[in-house]
Amino acid sequence: MAEESRGICVRDVAAMPFIKAYAEHLKNSDKFELPVWSDTVKTGVFKELAPYGDDWYYIRAASIARKVYLRPGVGVGMLQKWYGGSHRRGARTEHFRKANSGIIRSVLIQLQEMKVVEPTSSGGRRVTTVGQQDLDRIAGSVFRAGEDSDDEE
Repeated sequence: MAEESRGICVRDVAAMPFIKAYAEHLKNSDKFELPVWSDTVKTGVFKELAPYGDDWYYIRAASIARKVYLRPGVGVGMLQKWYGGSHRRGARTEHFRKANSGIIRSVLIQLQEMKVVEPTSSGGRRVTTVGQQDLDRIAGSVFRAGEDSDDEE
């Protein structure tokens, strides 16, 4: 063993493959449910239409879980800012608008029921030890899958 064996965490893996893998994990989990309103809701006032994909809610949930992992103490307001965007108002100038807080809040509540995140005393959320083990396990599998694909080429 020339190389040292160390644990792989979420920081060691690229964002996109991790989010896809964790979204698939949430989709297969029986604890995480898709809300009934998920097919009609927009993700922000700056959007014209609802998301097209069927899995968009799981992808957003995986992205939120990753954000909470990387920045402990993050709250709904900061996540609204992160997922917000430019509201195009026709001929008038663009303005920044925050994302829909209801989606973010419902995802955080479901992740809290799954024991992935917990509220902090100063407000916001942080990842629990069980959630960190879960996220790191999935990050490790994504990392090994990336190494295997590099070896084949």
